[in-house]
Amino acid sequence: MAEKIEVTSGVPYGTGGSRELLLDLYRPSDDRDWGRRSGWVFIHGGGWRNGSRDVFSRQATHLAQTLGAVCVSIDYRLSGEAPFPAALEDAKCAVRWLRANAETHGVDPERIGVAGGSAGGHLAAMVGTTWKRSDFEGTGGHPDVSSHVSGMVLFNPVLDMAYTARHGNAQKAINAFLEADVDQAAERYAEASPITHATADTPPCLILHGTADATVPYEQSVIFQTKLQRLGVRAELFAAEGATHGFFQRDDWFDKTLQRMTSYIASLWSE
Repeated sequence: MAEKIEVTSGVPYGTGGSRELLLDLYRPSDDRDWGRRSGWVFIHGGGWRNGSRDVFSRQATHLAQTLGAVCVSIDYRLSGEAPFPAALEDAKCAVRWLRANAETHGVDPERIGVAGGSAGGHLAAMVGTTWKRSDFEGTGGHPDVSSHVSGMVLFNPVLDMAYTARHGNAQKAINAFLEADVDQAAERYAEASPITHATADTPPCLILHGTADATVPYEQSVIFQTKLQRLGVRAELFAAEGATHGFFQRDDWFDKTLQRMTSYIASLWSE
């Protein structure tokens, strides 16, 4: 029998520019003692230019039901409203909000992770790799709280902007997000790439990627994993053979990726 959960929609978590940013909160009921709960920030995809926070509702619900996790799924400023690094600043603000409210929601502040798909996977990876970069924090709220995360789950993420622009089908979306073409702004593309910022202090990650992804090339996930492993960081790759972009939401892959994500998260803080 599935555990009961509480879902609260449209919770303000900070400000982006001059407007309020919202999230949906998924938390287990208080009928069961879950012990030290983890907290997860989910970030939707959509090429940084569209998408909505309800896209990860099934994954957030599942983690709340099976692991007792407290999950939030967020809105953020899209590229039509503000270019990079605005969306990253918003994502970091959401992590700070969750940590600032950890006691209220029964979250262990040392067990906060971030997850996302496609463009959201890029933002999640940037949150995980740039936690020492104060210039990416923004001014959205909770300035004295850390945006550090202890784990990442990345679904077909963009990890190398230049590689993806040159070898995938996301050039227009990337150009709009970075306000520059790859051949004219190498430094900006590198600055916006998680692979640039990966160090031995990067938190562990699980990458789930379809090998036939024509939008965000699978190969850059392999390269990212290899770099992290050479740095001594735990990095696992779920290779979905023959799967295309966004595969993890489709019926033939949804349960498989959900189970892999759940077992991975359960292993992060196993005692």
